Amino acid sequence: MGGPLLWPADEPWPMCAEPDHYKPLDAPVGPEPVAMVPVVQLYARDVPGLVFPPGTDLLQILWCPLVHEDDRYAANPRLHWRSTALTTAGPVAGEPPRPHTAEADYLPRPCTVSPTQAVEYPNWDLPEGLGNLLDERFEDLKEVQGYDYFEVATTQQSKVGGYPGWTQQPDWPDCAGCGTRMEHLLSVTATEPDTGRWLPLADRDPHRDGATVPSWRAEADPATLDTFGHDMCLGDLGGMYFFVCRTCPDTPYTHRYDC
Repeated sequence: MGGPLLWPADEPWPMCAEPDHYKPLDAPVGPEPVAMVPVVQLYARDVPGLVFPPGTDLLQILWCPLVHEDDRYAANPRLHWRSTALTTAGPVAGEPPRPHTAEADYLPRPCTVSPTQAVEYPNWDLPEGLGNLLDERFEDLKEVQGYDYFEVATTQQSKVGGYPGWTQQPDWPDCAGCGTRMEHLLSVTATEPDTGRWLPLADRDPHRDGATVPSWRAEADPATLDTFGHDMCLGDLGGMYFFVCRTCPDTPYTHRYDC
C-alpha cells in the first residue's frame, strides 16, 4: 500500500482536475491538476480469494489526495485491472509524480501487506428482523464469552472481501448498468486492530501467554505498534469501501466513504 505501482511508461499518470477539490484550511486549488497517489496494489498470487476479471492478475487503486465536496469529503479514486505479463512486456514507469498539494489524511505511508484469511459475518448489514430474532443468542454470547457480537462479527480494517466495516449506516450501491447490488471488493480504512480478535497472530505480544489470554483480549507487540498500517486518518477514522459488479462485462466499480 502506498508504494510505487507497476505502471506502463507510455500510459499517462492519472491527474485530478475536479473544480471543487481542496485541502482544508488552505486556499482553493481550483481546477489545477493534482497528481493522484498510489494507494493499493495487489497481485492475484498474493490474494487467492480475490476474483480477478479474465486476463488480469493485478489490481491497482489510486486517488486524488484532496477533499471533494461532491463526494462526502472523500478522496477521488481510480481503479485499474491489469495483466502483469502485458504490462512488463514493455517499458514501465519509474517513480510516480508527487502531488503539489495534498491532505495528509489521504496520503498513505508505503507499507507491505501480509494477507491473513478470516471469516466475517454481517454486522450492521444483518437482514432486517434477523438481529431481533438473534438478540437472545447475542446476550448469551456476551455473558459467556465476554464480548459483543457487533464488536467481532466484522473487522474494521483494510481488507479484501468480507463485509464493509461501516462507521455509519450501510450504504450498499446498486450497479448503474444492471441494477443489481454490487459486491464489496475491498476496504481501505484508517483503523488497524492493535487488540482483540482481529489482531493477526504474528502481531501479538510474544510476552503474553496465548494459552491463557482469550483471542478477543489479545494485545499487540508494543515494539511493532508504530509500524502498523498506512498511517492515514481518512477524515475522522473513516473508510473507503470499493464495490464491483461481476454481472456486467466490464466489471464496473464504485465506492463509498464514511467516517
